[in-house]
Amino acid sequence: MALKKESTAKKKRRISRVYGKMGKAPGTVSYLGNKEIAHSQVELIAYDAQNHSRSFLTDLDLILKASQAKNVAWLDVVGINDVAFVEALGKKFHLSSLVLEDAVNTEQRPKLDEYDDYIFGVFKMLYVNGQDTIVAEHVALVLLKDTLLVFQEVEDDVFNGVRERIAAKTGRIRERGADYLFFALLDALIDHYFLVTEHLGLQLDALETEVYADPTPEVSQKIQALKKEVMRVRRWVYPMKELVARLLVTEHPLITKDTKLFLRDVHDHTVEINENLQIYREMAMSLMEMYMSNMSNKMNEVMKVLTIMATIFIPLTFIVGVYGMNFDHMPELHAKNGYYYVWGLMVVIFLGLLLFFKKKGWL
Repeated sequence: MALKKESTAKKKRRISRVYGKMGKAPGTVSYLGNKEIAHSQVELIAYDAQNHSRSFLTDLDLILKASQAKNVAWLDVVGINDVAFVEALGKKFHLSSLVLEDAVNTEQRPKLDEYDDYIFGVFKMLYVNGQDTIVAEHVALVLLKDTLLVFQEVEDDVFNGVRERIAAKTGRIRERGADYLFFALLDALIDHYFLVTEHLGLQLDALETEVYADPTPEVSQKIQALKKEVMRVRRWVYPMKELVARLLVTEHPLITKDTKLFLRDVHDHTVEINENLQIYREMAMSLMEMYMSNMSNKMNEVMKVLTIMATIFIPLTFIVGVYGMNFDHMPELHAKNGYYYVWGLMVVIFLGLLLFFKKKGWL
């Protein structure tokens, strides 16, 4: 009963989120998600080849001033449910209302839009939490000249590796512009896609073993749940191949030729991930077919045993039925040892049929 109430609540929440945009004008900034309303916070990471700083800002003028300094500024906005702050920040950077609308819409499909002064992208941040559950978080990137805006729902993300590289001055990130930072964050997202697909592959292997060993009804429910999980992940990951391919051929001045060389590697990764997800989808469907086949085989084994038992007892039942008739003039009824003869005949028939079925390999 509790599970039914929970599923009903989820359904109502999903419907309310869908209807949340109905009737509103395009460009209306309205948060569509299930996080609690909280004030946004902005983490500023500013760096160049020599210097690096990290701070937290709330004043919009200071945020704009920091982004206009002669270095690369990474502005990480956490808490897109604070619509008023997001709108005010968007106005400071002259972002389109359509961009802000998609930035706070957690149901938005991954997309990439190019504007005169910036490039906007919506992606899904996927990772496996401590409970071995796949978590999908909404993240939006806005690439401007020397500035990268990141909008995300929660503070936890998959970008700590990029932060550490910036702080430790490892690799080439401190020597390149905001477009390389854009690539680095995309690369971090897609690297975690590999971890998610590996997690799905391990679950498929475990279910395959269960299907072969003991195909119980609970296994079919696990297969169905995993198939839905694969489809959910594929829904968020599949568009990435096309989006990265668009970045490779774009002529937008914010994406330099050097960065496109690294984006080619990201594109190869997206192709590989999509191929893996397609294989896992087919494997999940095959597992269900295998489960049904194994269940059918188990049922056939049961029916075979029942058929053998029935075949053995049919002649015995016939003999007992004949000599159970109430006729006075049946000759065997008055035989001195007739009772023992009948028992002997039934035992011989029973043992003979057992030996016959054993010889045939049916027992």
